[in-house]
Amino acid sequence: MKTRKIFTLAVLTGILAAAPGHPAQGQTTTLLGSVETRAVTGEPASPLKLIQPVPDKLPAPARQPAPATRTVVQKVVVKERDTRTYFQKHPKIKAAAVGAGVGAGAGALTGLVARRGIIRGAAIGAGTGAGVGLIRSSRTLERHPIARDVATGATAGLGFGAAASRRVISKTTGKTAAVGAAVGLGYGLFKHLK
Repeated sequence: MKTRKIFTLAVLTGILAAAPGHPAQGQTTTLLGSVETRAVTGEPASPLKLIQPVPDKLPAPARQPAPATRTVVQKVVVKERDTRTYFQKHPKIKAAAVGAGVGAGAGALTGLVARRGIIRGAAIGAGTGAGVGLIRSSRTLERHPIARDVATGATAGLGFGAAASRRVISKTTGKTAAVGAAVGLGYGLFKHLK
């Protein structure tokens, strides 16, 4: 019985070695399939069953194209330290702050003359001045100078009317806003129309 197993193994090994084909077919067979073995005490392990069949003809390995080399030019921008001040970095905030300061002074003077209160006038004037500063620094209104002048006049008239009247919203503030818009329109037409 032992001799028969050894003889069978020798015949199978000879057949596999003599079979024509690719030189690496034996190795590929082992890589493609798996062999179930059983070890008996004192006897060497023998292959009993192939789980995956071995293909008759193995496909040729696909040739991978060589990776294309290319030159990459990378532009490096060295950023210098920004030495601008806060108001240089934020021009709209600067315009609003300057407008608020000028408006506070004009509103305080208006409140003093109209006897409605200096602090009240200064507060209304500061809000109005900040609005005028933002209107004057607007990039959109910069392309439409006549509309910018009308908006500036209407806002300034509204602020003066609110600082001079008893109530912030009244007929007087509406009238002064309309007068301011008319003055702004006249100024814009004379300045920008040629």
